[in-house]
Amino acid sequence: MEQNQAKRQTFGQRWNATQLSKATIVWICLAMIVGTMLVGFTWGGWVTGSTAQRSATTMANDAVVQRLSSICVAQFQQDPANAEKLVEMKAASSYQQGTYVKEQGWSTMPGDEQSDTKVATACAKVLAQLE
Repeated sequence: MEQNQAKRQTFGQRWNATQLSKATIVWICLAMIVGTMLVGFTWGGWVTGSTAQRSATTMANDAVVQRLSSICVAQFQQDPANAEKLVEMKAASSYQQGTYVKEQGWSTMPGDEQSDTKVATACAKVLAQLE
């Protein structure tokens, strides 16, 4: 009967009796590190430094374009023939509207010699929504 009881150890008893080798412990630690990195980069929102820099640059450029497009709209509103020109711009196809805005000079910022294509396109999108 004693032999039968010795064979039936609980999980906790078997766990306490387990002795892991140093190599096994190292491999378990490495697996945990890789698992943490996998979860962090996949679902945790972790990014590399270059990805963060690229994302920040894109957001900054988009914010500048958005801000300059509002100046473009203000310059459009100061144009004495803005109503007729708005009708002409809306008649053009959507990919030509940015070029039209650029040709009218509305997207050229004070102090600049040329306008930015992205600003002209963003301005055209805002102007296309005007009544």
